[in-house]
Amino acid sequence: MSATLPKRLTAEFTGTALLLAAVVGSGIMGDRLSAGNVGLALLANTIATGAALVALILAFGSTSGAHFNPAVTVADASQGGLGWRDVPLYVLAQIAGAILGVILAHGMFGENLVSFSRHVRSGPAQMLSEFVATFGLLAVIWGCARRRSEAVPFAVAAYIVAAYWFTASTSFANPAVTIARSLTETFAGIRPSDVPGFIAAQCAGAGVATLLFRWLVPALPDVSKDVVVPHGEPRR
Repeated sequence: MSATLPKRLTAEFTGTALLLAAVVGSGIMGDRLSAGNVGLALLANTIATGAALVALILAFGSTSGAHFNPAVTVADASQGGLGWRDVPLYVLAQIAGAILGVILAHGMFGENLVSFSRHVRSGPAQMLSEFVATFGLLAVIWGCARRRSEAVPFAVAAYIVAAYWFTASTSFANPAVTIARSLTETFAGIRPSDVPGFIAAQCAGAGVATLLFRWLVPALPDVSKDVVVPHGEPRR
């Protein structure tokens, strides 16, 4: 039996909060301990984020699907894996959880609970990076869900770890993460005025990847319930 909607929303909220706590918290810790070495700080941030992703997807996947990402939620719904009426609630839970995660990270490190970022992330290169990052993320999810859904948590984490380093934007690939990271004036931040461009690029990347795999794998709607991991959510 699939989990009730309140349980699924709680899983999305909690998982996304812990993910952002890991992303922002490890960014703060890496920045403080790296003595100004940005590469070392990014490496620490990358490892912590990848490890957290595996753990959180495994922990919450059987309840909600462990999307933690509005782009994944909308892509899932577009293929029948999640009812459209649940999408706004999933997205709100993810955004609220992400914001709480940033606040928790700030609290743990003695920072102001909310501080708008001044970290500039604008321009065509950044937008292209976010398109590629999100396209690749959805490609990995759809490709693995087709035959090896049990591998999705590890494949998603591996891809994000790699994309931290091969994209100029360090691979946000997630609208909820992007919104929340605008509220931190730390290593992981993004200037609020740059958020709309990132989200537009992310949505475009997710959409193109989903259309591509719908063509590559005509049976894609039959496996969409396995995004990110099987969770038994009935199709509507």
